[in-house]
Amino acid sequence: MGHVKKLKYGWTTGACATAAAKAAYLALKRGFFMDYVTITLPQGKRASFKVLNQKILDHHSAIASVIKDAGDDPDVTHGAEICVKITILSIECGIIFKAGKGVGRITKPGLELPVGEPAINPVPRQMIQLALTEVFPSPNLEVEISVVNGEMLATKTMNPRLGIMGGLSILGTTGIVVPFSCAAWIASIHRGIDVARAIGLTHIVVSVGNVSEETAKKIYLLPESAFIEMGDFVGGVLKYLKTHPVQWLTLVGGVAKFTKLAQGYLDLHSSRSKVDFEQLAKWVSDLSAEDSFVEEVRYANTALEVFMKCHEKQLPLADFVAQKAMVIVNKVLDPVIFKVEILMVDRKGNCLGRTVM
Repeated sequence: MGHVKKLKYGWTTGACATAAAKAAYLALKRGFFMDYVTITLPQGKRASFKVLNQKILDHHSAIASVIKDAGDDPDVTHGAEICVKITILSIECGIIFKAGKGVGRITKPGLELPVGEPAINPVPRQMIQLALTEVFPSPNLEVEISVVNGEMLATKTMNPRLGIMGGLSILGTTGIVVPFSCAAWIASIHRGIDVARAIGLTHIVVSVGNVSEETAKKIYLLPESAFIEMGDFVGGVLKYLKTHPVQWLTLVGGVAKFTKLAQGYLDLHSSRSKVDFEQLAKWVSDLSAEDSFVEEVRYANTALEVFMKCHEKQLPLADFVAQKAMVIVNKVLDPVIFKVEILMVDRKGNCLGRTVM
């Protein structure tokens, strides 16, 4: 067996902003910049960062930046330049945070920060405060964080839908990015549910991806915040809704993903769950299909191929599988939601199956 490469960890935007803030403040106190700066991460570990774009502007302000390295995680902010301008204030005010260019602002309730605040999350704020007090006790400072090209990068994230406008969020709970941990995606799904509930939405539509979401948008005229993309994390959605319920949930996705859900999987990623064609063949048999077709299903290449053939033969496999999926959904939700609906679509967004509870 070949050697498996160990994936490289990376740094959160919060850790990078902390390093840039500390570097700028140290330079103001010393009168010169160091090329590297060391910070303390939330769990007590220390980490060093290379400091870029160093500039002492005057006696009261300096700017520094750090390039975000997400390690081997496929993160849209990998390689982004996180800049921090530190300004020493003459009033007793502690540390004030400000969103510079490319950092978003909160415009909808339901997030960890109130409406109007810069999208600099609580843990990064604590990290920055700790780093700055390591330089000088009880500092009175304005910390302005900006991200080069942040507005454009933010369009590739959930921020616009969460009502975080104008740029990226400064994030991180540990300071470290674990490759492919999916924690950030699951967290953004949870925040999407929080925002929908906070603005009083009673119906949310959770989709596997773009095609299924566009199908749902043709059926339901709902505000943008009602639509949440879950990817493969149906388990993450259902477990969170169990304690943060809405009145009406619509789940929309492709036939292969929802067949896996019907077969009891809550993580729909291809590397972690597979369609059981033996089971699918049994279900086709339960729908009174001829034996030769049941055999064909058993050895089919893809689930979509099976569903399209059933559609041609007017065998209601999609509705049948949607009902099986509903059983799994209700087991997890332990009916805390009044109405649950499942829509199964093909790759072109045609609705093949639908069930409502």
